[in-house]
Amino acid sequence: MLTNTSRRNFLATSVAAGGSLILAGTRASGQVKGANDRLRIAVAGLNGRGKNHIDGWLGQPNVEIAWVIDPDQTVLESTQKLVEGISNGKSKPRGTADVRTALEDKSLDAISIATPNHWHSLITIWAAQAGKHVYVEKPMSHDVREGRICVEAQKKYGVVIQHGTQSRSSAQIAGLHAAIHAGKFGRLKISYGYCCKPRGSIGIEPISEPPAYLDWNLWRGPADIKEFHANYVHYDWHWFWKTGNGDLNNQGTHQLDIARWAIDPDQTHPVRAMAIGGRFQWNDQGETPNTMFALAEYPNGQQVFFNVRNVNYDNYQRQVENEYYFEDGGRIVGGKYYSKGSSDGEKVEVEDGPVTPGGNWAAFVAACRAGDPNMANGNVHDAHYGCVLGHLMNNSYRLGEQVPFNEQAGKFGDNADAAEHFGRLHEVMADGVGIPQDGNHYTLGPWLTFDPQTEQHTGEHAQAANVLLKDTNRPGFEIPTAAQV
Repeated sequence: MLTNTSRRNFLATSVAAGGSLILAGTRASGQVKGANDRLRIAVAGLNGRGKNHIDGWLGQPNVEIAWVIDPDQTVLESTQKLVEGISNGKSKPRGTADVRTALEDKSLDAISIATPNHWHSLITIWAAQAGKHVYVEKPMSHDVREGRICVEAQKKYGVVIQHGTQSRSSAQIAGLHAAIHAGKFGRLKISYGYCCKPRGSIGIEPISEPPAYLDWNLWRGPADIKEFHANYVHYDWHWFWKTGNGDLNNQGTHQLDIARWAIDPDQTHPVRAMAIGGRFQWNDQGETPNTMFALAEYPNGQQVFFNVRNVNYDNYQRQVENEYYFEDGGRIVGGKYYSKGSSDGEKVEVEDGPVTPGGNWAAFVAACRAGDPNMANGNVHDAHYGCVLGHLMNNSYRLGEQVPFNEQAGKFGDNADAAEHFGRLHEVMADGVGIPQDGNHYTLGPWLTFDPQTEQHTGEHAQAANVLLKDTNRPGFEIPTAAQV
């Protein structure tokens, strides 16, 4: 049996916590629990991040893991034993490969989703329809349309939906963004996120029969894929469009959400977006880019820039962070504010902002017990707007064409800031990574225009871009329409 110390060491430390703005106008779910009532949670998806969920919930008082769910029978069985040991027998979860079995349990209060991305929205919707609260890993949606249906499901059934963007539980980040919104540093021009962490090639795995211990039908669920290969299970599904969203909407979802959070609060979706990048060096089976510079512009003229850089090299500069650039030339970089032309930064000090306290796990538990969706740090609307930002950038890349590998590859018009920051990325790739110009190319995506009200593309490229707003789904696992939800 594991000790409390063993339980705390069960996982590597998760991403730092973050904050949320309060959302009004939703209705709470039917069952309201007091602080002394036991909250019964199911965890779906038991590898990787799912283990963080287990540790997080078992660290909360009077919370029971009632179900564990995974289509891998070996993982399911070992996790049942592990949870019972970690909890000293306080949680004796039932196990199932099919999430629908757990959702039929009327005594279940909530579900915690750590499955591959292509399952996130469907489980969220099914859970809302069953009256269960939802903690869903990032990204909440695998495509734009799915996210909208999650919003409609939350509105109709009134359950708590909290997104797994832990930064929304940080009062410090909430306070910084409140100060930015109030104009403390001048008007924000560019909110910039980085997802630059070293990764490597996944190689090429042949098409084969799925292993006997894996329920391939349930693993695929809504993803319209037919043939199994070992790069899907258990982590590298991230790098295929049918199951993942690349690192932009994987690790990058955290920094994208922070970047969008700093934009004026009355802004929802951008009106246009584009991306340029590629998958360099690896010569593997993956589809998503390991290098990308992307940007989006909001109706008020504010912009989000984003940088993905996963190719490893000597003296790699790891950047998983956010920067802010202001119209008067000032900037916040590395937690310091630099006035225009200054090389001497001052530490940024702001008052804490409003969040539900206790970190992401405790905030969700408190919201569930209160039956109050407003208490979620990273509610369904925050999740939808942040995820769509990434989906639009990815969709531009997916519609891109090959262009020469050089500093002039980006077509940014008169946007000198974008040209400058893409130039920095290209310098790293050319000089740091050592990608030669000959024999290499970028994929340059078109500018995609987007109507924030209708959530449809308009103008040039609209027909092709609108196809990417919704994935096709396998029979029996279809995402319902708004009318059906």
